[in-house]
Amino acid sequence: MLLRLAAGFGLIALLSSTALAGTIEGPLQIIVSRDRQTLKVYDGDTVVASSNVSSGKEGHATPTGIFSILEKKRMHHSNIYDDAPMPFMQRLTWSGIALHASGHVPAYPASHGCVRMPDNFARMLYRLTRRGGHVLVNSADVAPHRVEHPALFQPEGAEPERQLLSDAPLRPTILGPTILGPTIPDLTIPGPTLPDPTGDSVEVAMRVAAPPVQAKPMYRPSGDPIRILITRATPRDTMKDLQALLGELGHDAGPADGVAGQQTAIAIKAFQTAEGMTADGAASPALIEAVFRKAGRDLPANGQLSVRKDFVTLLEAPVTIREERAELGTHFLLARTSAGGDDLDWFGVTMDNALSTPARKRLGIAEPGSFSARASDPILEALGRIDIAAEVRGEIEGLVGDGASLTITDTGTEGETGKGTDFITLTRPGPAGSGYASSSARWKKESSIVVIE
Repeated sequence: MLLRLAAGFGLIALLSSTALAGTIEGPLQIIVSRDRQTLKVYDGDTVVASSNVSSGKEGHATPTGIFSILEKKRMHHSNIYDDAPMPFMQRLTWSGIALHASGHVPAYPASHGCVRMPDNFARMLYRLTRRGGHVLVNSADVAPHRVEHPALFQPEGAEPERQLLSDAPLRPTILGPTILGPTIPDLTIPGPTLPDPTGDSVEVAMRVAAPPVQAKPMYRPSGDPIRILITRATPRDTMKDLQALLGELGHDAGPADGVAGQQTAIAIKAFQTAEGMTADGAASPALIEAVFRKAGRDLPANGQLSVRKDFVTLLEAPVTIREERAELGTHFLLARTSAGGDDLDWFGVTMDNALSTPARKRLGIAEPGSFSARASDPILEALGRIDIAAEVRGEIEGLVGDGASLTITDTGTEGETGKGTDFITLTRPGPAGSGYASSSARWKKESSIVVIE
């Protein structure tokens, strides 16, 4: 039953805390719209709860981007703003942004950056969420939709039940009268009978179809789900690789931290002198190519994939982004176990992210909107341009499961991602997405709570 009320927050929160908490299973996705001053809770692509909120006022705007809940406290007091109470606090950044209850939730942006919620709704939401749950803050009101694409990760699956001989896996057996015969009744071995002087194992294949193969048990990851980030490799990533390879070649560039300091310049000059190049100490494209070639390595990939679990990095690997001058855009996808199966359904959202001119120049990206000019779904367009090595994909598919997430973005994670966080991706709303010019009358139209029981 759908209840839509303009007031009566206490009644709705009471219903939701008892009914919703007992019926929703699996990972939820929270989406805050700064333009509409709303917060919606999604189970897959279905809204299960919604409320009006009050985000940061002009000069203290709530940052937009992809966040996760880093900490939860029933009662927290601000260490920035006069010990102000923040009941049912759910922290999004360690720099002070959070969701929390408030007795003052006007129908317009009014906070110092946090997202204020009505008290009873905040109490209900606190019961529904868990640490690590995703919160998206966007300008426009966006909704996740189901995304199907072969590039999306799926858990390790079951073996097929029947196989052709050419596909049958070879398996060890012992040649001899106690095994051959009743155990493998229709074995064909060309040529003379093989002797069995040692009892050593040999690999044989059966001429007829094998008995049905038992399906391999589905791997079910334990603990919190993994977080996957695919982004462009930055000049700093390339510098890290360059520093490491210079060290391997006997030219100490210092720690491979991606910061080109004096020691790195000295190492580059030493390499240039040894190779008969102009010794200017500059990390030019020609220098980078020469170092990689000397080390017997391919040139660095233009993309980077990282995996985190429980706020700790598990895996980093290069990926290739095709049509690299076209924007990827910023997209977030959340995996849900499909109904009645072991496969995953992925639900995705495309975020507002207007890259600045310096960022475009730094990343080598063409004009705005290049990622979506020919795509009916920008998420599918981005997925189709990313190449991941088979062994890397295999590692991830051994880890992926219900609640896994995938972020695709041009800009990486910036400074908010660090120890004790998932991947945090900050976005940059365009001029039309600020929402602050709207009148209070418009905000009041959005003052409602929606709960589906």
